[in-house]
Amino acid sequence: MADIKVPELAESISEGTIAQWLKKKGDQVQKGEYVVELETDKVNVEIISDYDGILTDLLAEEGDTVKVGETIAVVSEAGSIVSEQKLNEGEKAAGKQAESPDESAVRSEGTSQGAQSDKAAASHERETADGVSERIIASPAARKLAREKGIDLSQVQSKDPLGRVRKQDVDSYKEGQTVEQKPEIKKPENVIPSVTGNSGEGKSVERIKMSRRRQTIANRLVEVQQTAAMLTTFNEVDMTAVMDLRKKWKDRFYEENDVRLGFMSFFTKAVVAALKKTPYLNAEIQGDEIVLKKFYDIGVAVAADEGLVVPVIRDADRKNFAEIERDINELAEKARTNKLSLKDLQGGTFTITNGGVFGSLLSTPIINGPQVGILGMHTIQLRPVAIDKERMENRPMMYIALSYDHRIVDGKEAVTFLKRIKELMEDPESLLLQG
Repeated sequence: MADIKVPELAESISEGTIAQWLKKKGDQVQKGEYVVELETDKVNVEIISDYDGILTDLLAEEGDTVKVGETIAVVSEAGSIVSEQKLNEGEKAAGKQAESPDESAVRSEGTSQGAQSDKAAASHERETADGVSERIIASPAARKLAREKGIDLSQVQSKDPLGRVRKQDVDSYKEGQTVEQKPEIKKPENVIPSVTGNSGEGKSVERIKMSRRRQTIANRLVEVQQTAAMLTTFNEVDMTAVMDLRKKWKDRFYEENDVRLGFMSFFTKAVVAALKKTPYLNAEIQGDEIVLKKFYDIGVAVAADEGLVVPVIRDADRKNFAEIERDINELAEKARTNKLSLKDLQGGTFTITNGGVFGSLLSTPIINGPQVGILGMHTIQLRPVAIDKERMENRPMMYIALSYDHRIVDGKEAVTFLKRIKELMEDPESLLLQG
């Protein structure tokens, strides 16, 4: 007998939630095969089996919270040999003639008892031509969406060359369903009548359990507001020069670097330059000490399906525009496909968030603790600007906001930081001189 335990995840993560069992009790597992999907505070992790054998016991159910080092399943290594023999016998019999009821029963004992009858198993396994179960390879996001929508993954056609079912495939299948294929609509159990006396008396509400990531985001945002002396200051940037420079060089930039030149690389370089002028914004508080960080790992907030995540661009001060744009694209793609690792999310020193991509004109971003500063970008909008006493022009303007922890960052430093960002963005060629 061998135990499957929750592995070490990261220093800051001590527990997780069982999101989905990829194997059932009685299934045969091979060494290195995925057994369970674990939802943590930051990312979803698929845990593998370190042994060949039969999954004889599941010690936690979906939705249960488990801790690092806790045993969650048991594998019987001795059962592996018997199972393989029965499976081989079944394959040979299938090659000669169709299985008899007795032969089918024998195979059922050697493999998963519910693999042919349990509807849930159909979302993870499909029957091949010779009758052998083949596990569906799907991303965690695809599995989660399929569970929520009641879609059988074995019926979803993958567009991936390797056959991996992705979230987009599940979305496409949902859109292409006929009326006959849709599951019967039942009143969900989590819809309950509103409490008597409310203004919506007699109407229904829906209760949705918060995911672990959403709970973590909620708790940390509240914690920051309760423990930090958070304050926000604002400025605005004339984006004319950046837009002209980008328009002039974007085609050549793409040809040489195979990545598009966006605004985020300009802001990242400007942030690094401004942090060097105001080092207390690139710090954190530990007890009664201020830790000034001499490196610049810039977090970029990304809106993913499971909630906001902040992957980190490492050593942003040492990277050029192309390298920064490439990192941003790769991290954003990982976030969208739920492939971010814990390493991608840890150790940021300062954060940039861009609400402008959703049309936000102005906002007050919340600090991403334990950091002490976050820069908020907003939508670019044509506004009349005074050029001198006699002239007005419509210019593409962007409001920028800096939220900071007033415990160690004073107003002078915060305003200096934003003013430096404004100067660099309005003279973007000067960014080339920043180390």
